[in-house]
Amino acid sequence: MTRADSISYLEPTQEAGRRFVQRNLAGPVVMLNLLRFRGVADYSGHPELAPARPISGAEAFNLYVEHTLPFLRETGGDLLFLGHGGPFLIGPADEHWDLTMMIRQASAASFLSFASHKGYLAGLGHRTAAVMDSRLLPLSEMALPVAGARP
Repeated sequence: MTRADSISYLEPTQEAGRRFVQRNLAGPVVMLNLLRFRGVADYSGHPELAPARPISGAEAFNLYVEHTLPFLRETGGDLLFLGHGGPFLIGPADEHWDLTMMIRQASAASFLSFASHKGYLAGLGHRTAAVMDSRLLPLSEMALPVAGARP
């Protein structure tokens, strides 16, 4: 399979969700998002959310963020970083990401509460319409190594 024929990742699988829960992450969780957008948003799966005129995937994602922030904050999370992507400095030369985003949640439980929130789910179609491919990496904070300390 060539990179051009590669699979797009848009949602977690049941297995990935199970592994996330089994990690038993303690404390805050930061979600690193890498996103690649469609040229034109595809609202075919959510016509009720479609704007009156065609918009870009980036514009649809902006609608998603606008819709999502209140629910994210209500469940103990916040947007830490939103930035333009591009090609990797270290990584595959033919791979790029349009946008990077870091979301901090108070805990894995608060992330799961957010991800299943009825209000949030009502606008999830904007993300589906916007995103062609994505990656989501849950991160847990660790202490900095102390100079001279032995394991």
